[in-house]
This record gives sequence, structure tokens and C-alpha cells, in this order.
Amino acid sequence: MIDLRSDTFTKPLPAMQKAMWAAEVGDDVFGEDPTINKLEAKAAEMFGMEAAVFCPSGTMTNQIAIKTHTVPGQEVICHEYSHVYNYEGGGIAFNSACQVRPLRGPKGKLEAAEVAASLQNPLDHHAATSRLVVLENTSNKGGGACYDLETIDAIREITSAKGLGLHLDGARLWNALVATGQKASDYGRRFDSISVCLSKGLGCPVGSLLLGSKDFIHEARFIRKKLGGAMRQAGYLAAAGIYALDHHIDRLAEDHEKARRLAQALEASGWVEPIETIETNILIFNLKPEKSIEQFNQHLRQAGILHIDMGQGKQRFVTHHDVSMEMTERTCAVIADLNK
Repeated sequence: MIDLRSDTFTKPLPAMQKAMWAAEVGDDVFGEDPTINKLEAKAAEMFGMEAAVFCPSGTMTNQIAIKTHTVPGQEVICHEYSHVYNYEGGGIAFNSACQVRPLRGPKGKLEAAEVAASLQNPLDHHAATSRLVVLENTSNKGGGACYDLETIDAIREITSAKGLGLHLDGARLWNALVATGQKASDYGRRFDSISVCLSKGLGCPVGSLLLGSKDFIHEARFIRKKLGGAMRQAGYLAAAGIYALDHHIDRLAEDHEKARRLAQALEASGWVEPIETIETNILIFNLKPEKSIEQFNQHLRQAGILHIDMGQGKQRFVTHHDVSMEMTERTCAVIADLNK
């Protein structure tokens, strides 16, 4: 099978498995797992932030961050495509008792003018108080699109002036860094909190990190405990994260090239609408109205290719290290056979 459904389907490579089994472990709830402590310190240093906390998932790190930033009855501002709004089980309402103001913007990205226009009047007792802005980089539903730092700076200026927090859902931030040449420290000095995943393109089996100030992470640990996310000898998982940060970031460029190659094959097939520029490893495309969605899906399934049908003719491929360049070329050949 060639699995293009998501980069969450990556499996640890042998060298990563070896690092995991060699890990020194302890009780993390007591702060005594040396491998987790090393991972958290390593990530915090990369981003130029004071502290980090290791959690089971990116949904948990996002939800902890939102809960730490807000009190019940406040408002969270995000893009209508954002993961925290669409794919975290209503967690903002369930965990933080906050309402969401979803905004529009190109390819899943917010723009400063839209953010400024959305802010509630803090003196209006009828309105929920605007408290937190959440950006997502790369944007999943936006086809792996990346923010430029100028846009982030413009939004940061607004949140700073109005006393709002700024959180980054950086589940695929590593892809953005590789694609744009930006640095992790560029983000650490612009955001109040950052969530980064280790279990997508970096290939770890489990885990995400939440980064922020020492005081912020201190409060985040209380919430992690309440959500059941405090683990014990999880250094085996953290060792995978350390290995990934040392060895798997630069190789993400290969995944981006695979996505571009697939986009070229799709456009050459004549089955899809023009595809916007592919920036990272996510390829979202629309079939032409006259083409059969069922025929397209069945053709791929019969060839052993798995992908996501998002509905209404929209399809998604996601490349990752478990889909080799050879598999990518085989998929391109299958796409070319659509017209036979």
C-alpha cells in the first residue's frame, strides 16, 4: 500500500527505535525522567523560549495552551479552517468554556486587518472578551501553506497592543521552517506559546511539545495533570523526539519535493482544476466537475493507493518518509493511467 492519507501514518525508523530502547527513564510526574527533561530543554533552546512540557498529542498541547491563556466566557479568534476549531472535538468549549470567532483568510491564514476588525469592545458587557488569537502554521486545510514573518508581526502588534495572547498551532511548523528558511527562534520571540508535533513528518510514534515562559509552562503542567496527560516513564517516547530533532528536520524537503511531483502529475492528467503553489507536504486539489469522483477514487484504491476524499470533489494527498520517491513515481504513473 502507498498511504498518502496523512503524515500521522509514519512509523519509527530502525535508528529511532534503537534510540528509544536505549533511553534512560524515570518518573516524569516527579520531574525525574532525564530523557524527557533533555527533550524539553532542547526544544525550548531551539525556539529561544524559557520552558517546554511534553504531552501525548498536539490536540492536548493546543487545548492546554488555550486553557492556560483564557478564563471561561472569553473568546478565541482563529481561522475557520483551523485545527483547534474543526478537529479537536469541540475542545475549546469542553475544556475552556470559551466561544470561538472563526475568521476567513487566504489558504487558512489570518490577516492582520481581519484580526483587528474582529476584536470585541472590552467595555461592552454584551460581548465576550477577546482574549487569544491562534495561528496555524502550516495550515492543514489550507494545503500546507506557510505564514511569512511580516504577517505574523502585524498580528503580533495587534495582540500586544490589545493585551491578547498569541498561540501558534505549529503541528507542521518544522515543514514551514524547511520550506521558508525561517528559524525556530524567529517564532519563539513572536508567540506567547507554541505547540509543535513530533509524530507527523518527524516520524515519532507519539508526542508533542508546548513551549512558553516558565510561569506559563508551570500552569500548563497543572492542566496537563487534570487532563490525564501526565505520563511516567515516557522517556522512551521522548528519545524518539530527540532523535527526530537531530536527524529528521532537514529531510522534510524530500517530502515537499514528492508533493510537487504529485501535483505535476495531477495537472498533466487533465483531471484536476489548476493547483495552487505547493509549499510543503500537503496537496489539496479539486477534480474537474465533469470528472467522476468515484472513478478517481476507485482507480487509486485498485492500485493500492490510499488518500483522503474530503467531499465535494476535493481530495488530499500528504507525503511523508514512509512514502518513498519510488512510491511517489509509481503513484504518478497510476495518475497518468486515468486517461487509458
